[in-house]
Amino acid sequence: MGVTTAMTVRLNMRTLLAMLHDLAVAAFAWSFAYLLRFNFEPPPDFIDEMIRTLIWVTPLQGLVFWGFGLYRGLWRYASVTDLRRIFLAVLMAAALIPLVLWMFRVSAVVPRSVLIINPVLLLLIMGGSRLVYRLWKEQGLYRNIKLHGEPVLVLGAGDAAVSLSKELARSHDWRLVGFLDDEPGKRGRVLNGIKVLGALDELPQWAARLNVAQAIIAMPSGSHRVRRRAIEICNRAGIKTLTVPSFDDLLSGRVAISQLRAVELDDLLGRDPVTLDDAGLHELLTGKAVMVTGAGGSIGSELCRQIARFNPGTLILFEQSEFALYTIEQELRTTQPDLVCEFLIGDVRDASRLDEVMGKYRPAVVFHAAAYKHVPLMEQHNAWQAVRNNVLGTCCVAQAAQRHGVSKFVLISTDKAVNPTNVMGASKRLAEMVCQGLQQPGGTRFVMVRFGNVLGSTGSVIPKFREQIARGGPITVTHPDITRYFMSIPEAAQLVLQAGLMGKGGEIFVLDMGEPVRIVDLAKDLIHLSGLTEDDIRIEFTGLRPGEKLYEELLADSEHTLPTPHPKLRIARAREVDAAWLEGMLAWVGARATQGDAEVKRALAQWVPEYVPGVQGDTA
Repeated sequence: MGVTTAMTVRLNMRTLLAMLHDLAVAAFAWSFAYLLRFNFEPPPDFIDEMIRTLIWVTPLQGLVFWGFGLYRGLWRYASVTDLRRIFLAVLMAAALIPLVLWMFRVSAVVPRSVLIINPVLLLLIMGGSRLVYRLWKEQGLYRNIKLHGEPVLVLGAGDAAVSLSKELARSHDWRLVGFLDDEPGKRGRVLNGIKVLGALDELPQWAARLNVAQAIIAMPSGSHRVRRRAIEICNRAGIKTLTVPSFDDLLSGRVAISQLRAVELDDLLGRDPVTLDDAGLHELLTGKAVMVTGAGGSIGSELCRQIARFNPGTLILFEQSEFALYTIEQELRTTQPDLVCEFLIGDVRDASRLDEVMGKYRPAVVFHAAAYKHVPLMEQHNAWQAVRNNVLGTCCVAQAAQRHGVSKFVLISTDKAVNPTNVMGASKRLAEMVCQGLQQPGGTRFVMVRFGNVLGSTGSVIPKFREQIARGGPITVTHPDITRYFMSIPEAAQLVLQAGLMGKGGEIFVLDMGEPVRIVDLAKDLIHLSGLTEDDIRIEFTGLRPGEKLYEELLADSEHTLPTPHPKLRIARAREVDAAWLEGMLAWVGARATQGDAEVKRALAQWVPEYVPGVQGDTA
């Protein structure tokens, strides 16, 4: 309470001092205008009139200044906006002075030149004093500190780097000594008093010359290749690296440019920002009831975050795990307090529960992310449960969507559904085929989205590697040549939304996953980002696990793709599914009796011809 009171008093004192300053300036400008008008030799009569009008002019100008809000801000942050406000206030006061003197019948003859000189003096003195104060606070106040702050180089010399340099100028801990940028036209330029020293490749030389051990990458809108190159240059030079927030975060206003963070794996494997059809997504989602199954999982929870940006009427989060639902509930209650959310426990195989939920909330769009996805776990002792959850669960949600008039149903699929060698992949391919078979003209439109691994998702290798590094190693990798496609969770969720918008019904969208990444390279990157070397953390190869492929595919042999208007989305054309096939397959999946792993795999090979159980893909 005492701190708040002290701050209020200090702010009030600052406001009072600013007002007294401007009143003094107003009195001085009015008097000095008379002196200029008469070449510093005003006749006695005009001196009397100057004094008589001064007692009217000064309070009037003070009231105008207050009315224009000149005392709401702080001088140390004075900007062009403040100068514009001063200009308008001075202009208004200049217009009111003759009007007020006439209305109150003040008997004085005010020279016209005084009415012109006065506002010019006011503008120069009031604007100049604020500018001088800001320069003093930013330069004089930190001059000695800057000599002792840690020297740092900023990689990049664009708008983000310039904004960052202003923040660093006020920092007690950093001393910006230069920019590095590959654009030749920027070399030698001075930005905020700091010189662009050279190109990114010159970092080692400049770091040695200026005794720099830390660099900040300030290229949020640059391509991921440029950012990765900058990180690799820093790593080779032995320079610790920070980076500014992502371009999406800066645009959304969630963070400021000054909120630096450590370089993450996303920055190394990052991809160019996704361009979304915001207008179309607003039409699809804004004001509508939207349901997400598996809403507590990695993809499901990120879908909820992305959907929340488009202000749905109601966001229905459907999840089997109580803890996962509780976690996303706590997050959304904090970050989206005005969003109408319903947090519902339920099993996607429970048709009656689905009817209850959809009948009550009438969702217009359903995103089906609930699934069992861990390949080795589903391969042994859990094969039947994987099929029941992934296939029967998809069928139950899809049919409930049809019964309750859902406009669009989006299935989250996987690249492991292509030429599957494991139960998880085969079950997800069957889920795709269920949606294809249920598609009817004029009804619910079923859209399937197929993509690879997402960085940091539940059960992925990234959290596992981080835990192993924290324990001191070793990091375990199944095979030195194993590769996977990766994208960030936000990018995957954004492209799922975009595909859902574009889908007309029955399509399988394939996301552009970029180039496959060797898992062993991923492990090495994580070791280096942890500030360690491969001598500190060993990498051990343990052999491929049951059902695991050496590489992943995005398209089956019998499929082909068609381009879409979005550069990161293509449409896979898979074989058609007829009603008789669908009826027979659902009869098998709906069987109550538990089936053993071998029996499930034999049946899957009949329903999914491209499924070849047990193939490891080691001939890639």
